[in-house]
Amino acid sequence: MEIQRGTSTKAVVKKNRNSLLKSVLIFTLLVSFTVLLTGGYWIFKEMAPRPLEVTSENGDVIFTKDSIVGGQAVFQKYGLMDYGTVLGHGSYMGPDYTAEALKIYTEAMQNFRSQEKYQKDFHDLNKDDQSIVRERVKKEMRENRYDSEKDHLVLTDAQVFGHQKVREFYHIIFTKGDDWGLKAGLIQEKHMPDGERAWVAKGDQMEQISDFFFWTAWLSSTQRPDDTITYTNNWPYYEDAGNTMSFSAVWWSGASVTLLIFFVGLILFVFYRYHLGMKEAYTEGNFPTIDLKKLPLTSSQRKTAKYFAIVSVLFFVQSMFGALLAHYYIEPDSFFGLKWIHDILPFNITKGFHLQLAIFWIATAWLGMGIFLAPLVGGSEPKRQGLLVDVLFWALVVLVAGSMIGQWLGANGYLGNNWFLLGHQGWEYLELGRIWQFILALGMLIWLFIVFRGIRSGLKRESDKGGLIHLLFYSAIAVPAFYFFAFMINPGTHYTFADYWRWWIIHLWVEGIFEVFAVVVIGFLMVQMKLVTKKSTVRALYFQLILLMGAGVIGIGHHYYYNGSAEVWIALGAVFSALEVIPLTLLILEAYDQYKMMRDGGVDFPYKGTFWFLISVAIWNLVGAGVLGFLINLPAVSFFEHGQFLTPAHGHASMMGVYGMFAGAVLIYSLRNIVKPEKWNDNWVKFIVIMLNVGLAGMVFFSLLPVGYLQLKEAFFNGYAASRSAAFLQQDTVQMLLTLRAIPDTIFLIGVAALAVFSIKALFNLRKVTHKEEEKLPVKDLAVEEE
Repeated sequence: MEIQRGTSTKAVVKKNRNSLLKSVLIFTLLVSFTVLLTGGYWIFKEMAPRPLEVTSENGDVIFTKDSIVGGQAVFQKYGLMDYGTVLGHGSYMGPDYTAEALKIYTEAMQNFRSQEKYQKDFHDLNKDDQSIVRERVKKEMRENRYDSEKDHLVLTDAQVFGHQKVREFYHIIFTKGDDWGLKAGLIQEKHMPDGERAWVAKGDQMEQISDFFFWTAWLSSTQRPDDTITYTNNWPYYEDAGNTMSFSAVWWSGASVTLLIFFVGLILFVFYRYHLGMKEAYTEGNFPTIDLKKLPLTSSQRKTAKYFAIVSVLFFVQSMFGALLAHYYIEPDSFFGLKWIHDILPFNITKGFHLQLAIFWIATAWLGMGIFLAPLVGGSEPKRQGLLVDVLFWALVVLVAGSMIGQWLGANGYLGNNWFLLGHQGWEYLELGRIWQFILALGMLIWLFIVFRGIRSGLKRESDKGGLIHLLFYSAIAVPAFYFFAFMINPGTHYTFADYWRWWIIHLWVEGIFEVFAVVVIGFLMVQMKLVTKKSTVRALYFQLILLMGAGVIGIGHHYYYNGSAEVWIALGAVFSALEVIPLTLLILEAYDQYKMMRDGGVDFPYKGTFWFLISVAIWNLVGAGVLGFLINLPAVSFFEHGQFLTPAHGHASMMGVYGMFAGAVLIYSLRNIVKPEKWNDNWVKFIVIMLNVGLAGMVFFSLLPVGYLQLKEAFFNGYAASRSAAFLQQDTVQMLLTLRAIPDTIFLIGVAALAVFSIKALFNLRKVTHKEEEKLPVKDLAVEEE
């Protein structure tokens, strides 16, 4: 009786611990999203005005709000965010148009005041006179002449002259090209109807986009009302405009590192003190035996094979677009002399395809894995589940093909007023037109319905609404739910506020919810394979989710430092993005446990390939998302680096290293169960994993990272605009580093091609279906509580 009471007491303690973790997770989510939404409201209230009218001191109308909004639409319509950046957000081939326009605007004002005072151009003055003019212009630029009551902005004569020079510059650029990667004659009036226009205002489109660029330069150099910093917290760095690093950027960089050190110690103490890791379910020498020939296979599970074949093909195509993008940095207007390739696939369209296909193939792999797992969770195959799987597959095919055709037509100006609906929406990572977004959202809802039908009986049997199966279902719900924030913006949305919602998709959906889903799925698979106990896994998952969501939700703020958002985001973003490193670090401990399990399984363990990918995920999570992300998220570094090559170094290491490798893990796991065991070859998988990891490491550490360092240095000494110019990319050292990238890129592409061949061959070597619809499957019931 004493032993029973002791066991009961121990069980109650563990149950209470789980209840506490659930409560902490719910509290964390409530607080985090409250801060995020409150901060969003603060952004909405504090963002720079788009004046109804902008006039000269004499009252002449220079441009209007319609021109600013229309210019933003022109920028989006031609997919220019996939070529250059505005306020540091976008792609890296072209310039940052904000920094470029600010430089033109500032230099024009300096020449105007120099001619007025000395009858000479600014560069012809001696240093003392230059200093006098420079300080006058700086003071003139930073004064805020916006009247909020009248919604009216007055520009001085020198500012009007600066605006004129910005218009003249971009008229030449968009007529003749920029002699780098931008096609001549890109913007043409014939691309829009003469009458009513969608989002684009009436009048010259080149004037509108110039006005939009000038407006971003104005807000980046004009102080907020009753403040000493600009609307962009003094970004971009350009001393002639008075833009130097703010105190907040310095202080919160140091504070974030200090708090990171403190919380690393605290969280590691909690982790080890309360044993919050997954506990092995087997004893030494008693590793669970897994006979693949005896595993059940349903119709819907077998049909996922074509999902994974498509995944590998899309991965290959996406990687080839990536190789073309890398080549454009060496030869910006052709491919080994073949100009017709650039004419059909210029940098901006290729970049849009590269990003969207990455999301498509990674998401499709995860959708296929969810479909595969559903019968194992529910214990049987629902009626007509296979039909729904086929419907979803063809919906995905239509989505990929239709959206890519639409993007190409839209960015080339062939869709007229339908550019936003059917074409290139114009936001990086959200390139696909609105109608394709609806189809994507519908596809994810169909997938959620398929998963729900499959696991419904398991949900009913699991009494704990926070148990493992429910956690899997909640994370599945979050995948389509968080994508719906993509519908919060349109081309008329204020650029800063649109960027606020855009990062909900890129950071919270791609980097956050996908991460949550991955963590839960890994835990589920470990329990399914009888490698870890369910109780310890649920406890570990709650702890990981608390850390991931606690730091990750507010950590989104590191994207808001310099895009026109309030200064408070420097503090929030710096601290919480630094704390994001902690859960990623803990995953390395989990990776070591996975390695030990694989070793204990011996040569007969059938899931070695899956574990190779999972270990890769953990390593890249630390290195790519953690270390490289931490580096660029420090406000003091981001001030000079924002929108430079260190960003894609982090992006490739985390997007491919984490989400891509996890997609590989679930692909290999699922195929391992549906391919005939005698037709499986782990040597192929090992080769693929090695080539992908070596290639990715090479492109990140021997090309992107050193170029990013040189670019950061260029910005520090010569101003941000110089670091984003074509002249920087044309330097011999930079060109050498970008050329050498062809070596790791080729290694990576060989791995991708091998995966495509492997996945397609799998289609012809599938096991036969063992169980019919509604027939009970001989699988472990994870709804039952462990004793």
